[in-house]
Amino acid sequence: MEIKNVEFVVSSSNFLQCPQTDKPEIAFIGRSNVGKSSLINMIVNRKGLAKTSSQPGKTQLINHFLVNNQWYLVDLPGYGYAKISKKQREKFSLMIKNYILKRENLITTFVLVDSRIDVQKLDIEFINFLGEKKQPLVIIFTKIDKQSKNETNKNIEKFCNELKNYWSELPDILISSAETKVGREEILNKIKEIIAHF
Repeated sequence: MEIKNVEFVVSSSNFLQCPQTDKPEIAFIGRSNVGKSSLINMIVNRKGLAKTSSQPGKTQLINHFLVNNQWYLVDLPGYGYAKISKKQREKFSLMIKNYILKRENLITTFVLVDSRIDVQKLDIEFINFLGEKKQPLVIIFTKIDKQSKNETNKNIEKFCNELKNYWSELPDILISSAETKVGREEILNKIKEIIAHF
């Protein structure tokens, strides 16, 4: 898939404020500081489209970007951000869950997982939540440039083994680096394939 144009459409605090449901939507989500904004910018080849920050928790709204006038890329707030109040965390959680469960034209959620770190309970819980609700998903392991290929493979294998405790068949898995653009083509091809079935 070639990205010809991308435009920011709207930021929404709940799914009811999102744009009309006339185009397919692909959502991106992950734990805070997983490198989501950098990955989105890499995918669409626009440097400052999604706002990146060294501080986790930068994305606090549902952000819609229209790609090629054909589909929406949706940047969701990260889950598991510790430095906010419990009430705020619950508000984010409800916002995300309502969007995922009630947004009719959401066709797949890409869940980003940091390839450098050990299996995180929050990632497993969120992926299992999508599975239980029969929501299509793809897992992307991020930041693979930050360590050796061997370490990345070990972490991915460990993560997959943990998921196998709950899943009879694992979701599709991709790897990526926002720095080196590894995985860009595979992610875009996957999106193209998904949209073709909308």
